[in-house]
Amino acid sequence: MKKGMSYEFIIEATEFPGEGIAYAEGKKVYVKNAYPGQKVLARVHKNRKDHAEARVVEVVERAQYEIQPPCVHFDYCGGCTQQFVPYGKQLAFKEKQVLDLFRKHGLEGFEYLGIEGSPEDYEYRNKMEFTFGDFEKGGELTLGMHMPGRNFGITNTEHCILVDEDVRRVHNTVVRYFREAALPHYRILQHTGYLRNLVVRKAKKTGEILVNIVTTSQFNVNLDSLKDQLINLEYAGKLKGIIHTINDSLSEVVAADRIEILYGEDYITEELLGLKFKITPFSFFQTNSLGAERLYSIVREFMGEASDKVVFDLYCGTGTIGQIAAGKAKKVVGIELIEEAVESARENAALNGLNNCEFIAGDVAKVIQTVTDKPEIIILDPPRSGVHPIALDYVIKFNAPTIIYVSCNPKTLMTDLKVLRDRGYEIKKVKIKDMFPHTVHVECVVKIEKK
Repeated sequence: MKKGMSYEFIIEATEFPGEGIAYAEGKKVYVKNAYPGQKVLARVHKNRKDHAEARVVEVVERAQYEIQPPCVHFDYCGGCTQQFVPYGKQLAFKEKQVLDLFRKHGLEGFEYLGIEGSPEDYEYRNKMEFTFGDFEKGGELTLGMHMPGRNFGITNTEHCILVDEDVRRVHNTVVRYFREAALPHYRILQHTGYLRNLVVRKAKKTGEILVNIVTTSQFNVNLDSLKDQLINLEYAGKLKGIIHTINDSLSEVVAADRIEILYGEDYITEELLGLKFKITPFSFFQTNSLGAERLYSIVREFMGEASDKVVFDLYCGTGTIGQIAAGKAKKVVGIELIEEAVESARENAALNGLNNCEFIAGDVAKVIQTVTDKPEIIILDPPRSGVHPIALDYVIKFNAPTIIYVSCNPKTLMTDLKVLRDRGYEIKKVKIKDMFPHTVHVECVVKIEKK
């Protein structure tokens, strides 16, 4: 095999995160977004001594289980990668990928509780972040998702079925308005342009909607007319607020130099398991509300029956897990880096009448060194990169009888579990929870106990 050349591969297996596995010329070949049973033409972009990596150019023969993707944008949108795979088959693939990782890393002997699907596999997202751009260079303004295999192409996702009709209606109103206004989208290499993102949040339980229009400060534009159009749309839910975020950062990450409230409030409220949660523009909240209820219910089940324990909720975000756990705890201590999220966590605790929760803003690896409480249960819900090694060392030094690890990245989960195992902990229970249908991502909940 030569780098840059295309070859036909028969996909025999799958590994996390959603990579097809083929064998050729005595090598294992990783083919991104290919699935067992397919024959694909793929271009090799890495050729190592023991393996190669390739990207699909064309699916030559489809697998027998494949179905017609229900979304009209599927071929051009990078948001979903698995719509042609029946949802039950997606779960089977994810389950095998995660369990193979446990076996590969020698982590066995636990009670496996299976994989649980999402309560909804379409229109499940409570947040969607769209990007302004163009489908072809210099073409009509588009608003949607990055196209797979292209660095800058944006496909217009007016019919996206991961969100509901209210979000689609906002999307279509905004892109139509800015097409007529003939304002340029932001070009990240040149650092020029005005339109960057549209972020829409809609709470599943309350129906509240927050519209966030993200631009640079390079143009002085009056958005009153767009505001009026959005206010006058017919919604199944309720428009809670419209905000204008000015973002002049050089990265593609949605950030805020300042925020202007154009209408209403700058937050929405969601309900999970009988509790209310205030969600601000940049606070983390699970994008699948109904799935989050089940995910956090699993955490609560793993806590057991006792209600007199001190619980640490590390990487707590807006305090959702900690507050859901508070009913089974003497005290909850939550730590989160983002100060805005911590403020929301404190407000949420007051909103829910919880007086046994304390939330601290700061880097988990540093703050954990100063906390004087001694936890009996530690809940870890870190970002994809896993728990910082310094933080994990302090977690272990607390000597808590029980650790409940919620992971959105099974690979970094394995790294942290091996450290915990080598430091005197053992894995007792594992449950896989799918929160992201039609993508390669999946959550794992692991109960770990001190030997």
